[in-house]
Amino acid sequence: MPAISDVARLAGVSKATASRALSGRGHVAEQTRMRVVQAASEIGYIASPDAASLVTGRTKNVGVVIPFVNSWFFGEMLEGIERTLLGAGYDLTLYNLPEEGPARARVFDFFLARKRVDAVIVIAVDLSEGEVRGLERREKPIVCIGGSGDATARLSIDDRAVGLLATEHLLHLGHTRIAHLAGLGAATYPWSVPGLRAAGFRDAVEASIGDAHPVDASVFETRMSMPGGFEAGLQLLGHPAHRPTAVFAATDEIAFGVIRAAERLGLSVPRDLSVIGVDDHEHAALFDLTTIAQTPAEQGRLAVEVALRMLGDEALADPLPDSGAPMATRLVVRGSTARATAV
Repeated sequence: MPAISDVARLAGVSKATASRALSGRGHVAEQTRMRVVQAASEIGYIASPDAASLVTGRTKNVGVVIPFVNSWFFGEMLEGIERTLLGAGYDLTLYNLPEEGPARARVFDFFLARKRVDAVIVIAVDLSEGEVRGLERREKPIVCIGGSGDATARLSIDDRAVGLLATEHLLHLGHTRIAHLAGLGAATYPWSVPGLRAAGFRDAVEASIGDAHPVDASVFETRMSMPGGFEAGLQLLGHPAHRPTAVFAATDEIAFGVIRAAERLGLSVPRDLSVIGVDDHEHAALFDLTTIAQTPAEQGRLAVEVALRMLGDEALADPLPDSGAPMATRLVVRGSTARATAV
C-alpha cells in the first residue's frame, strides 16, 4: 500500500510538505500542492483518517441525531446536511433516536459522547439537560434544528407564527368553521412543534373575537402522516351538521390525507372544504395544496455551517451566525383554499 513517503519522493518534496498539501492544513504553494496531488493520484495513495486524527485531534465526522428516517421532511434535511458535510470533507454518522429508554441513553452516553465525532447535529429532538451537558463536557459542539433543550446553537422556524399565518389565511377567506389537525402531543407538550402550531391557531382565532361572524374552532390530534390525516379527516368530515368548511393541517402530509378523505366522502376541495398545510412538500403542487413553505434542505446546510464555525474550521471560524433568529417561511397559495361559500 502506498505511503506518504512514496508520495513525497515522487513529488520531490518532504513528507511534511506532502502531508500539508493533502490535508489542506498549513501553507503550501499552489504549484507544489498540485504536484503532490498528482503524485498521490498516480500511485493510488489515500490518506488515513485515523492517522490524520492523531495529528489534528479531529475525526472529520459529525454525528446526526434524528427521530425519523422515513419522512420526506427529514429526508430532505438529511440530504442538505450530507451534501454540505461531504463538500467540507466530513463524514456523517446517523443515529435514529428512540423517544426514551436505555437505547436513547446509549446514544448519548456512549455513541456520541465517547465515540469519535467532532460535533453533533440534533434534528427535532427535545434534549434533556443531562444530554446537553454530557456532550458539552466532552467539548462536542451541538447544533439543534427545532426541538428544545438548552443547546448553544439552535436553528428553527417560528412555528407559532406559522400556525397564526395559516389560520389567518383561512379567516381572511371568510371561513368561520375551522378545524386544526395537530400532531400528537400538541396539548401535552405545548413547547413542541405541534404544540406551537396549535398555539398559533388559537392566537388567530382569539384575535378574531369581536368580528361580525364568530369563529367555531376546534383542535384534533393525529399522526403527522398521510394515513393520520386520512383517518382524522374521515372522522372530522363524516358528520355534515358539524363539518368545518376549512382545515389547517399541521403538516402537508396530514393535509394530503385530509384531501383524500374529502374525496372519499364526495366533498370537493376547495368548493366544500379549504385545506392548508405546512412544509411545501415535494408533492404539494401535485395536490394543488396551499401551504406555509419552509426549506428543510437549506436548514440542514445552515446547521452544518454553524457546526463547522463552532469547530473553528479555518475561514468558517467567525463570526458564529445568530442561531436564535427564526428561519424564513412564506405563504404559498394554490388551489386548495378558496373563499367560504354562503351557508
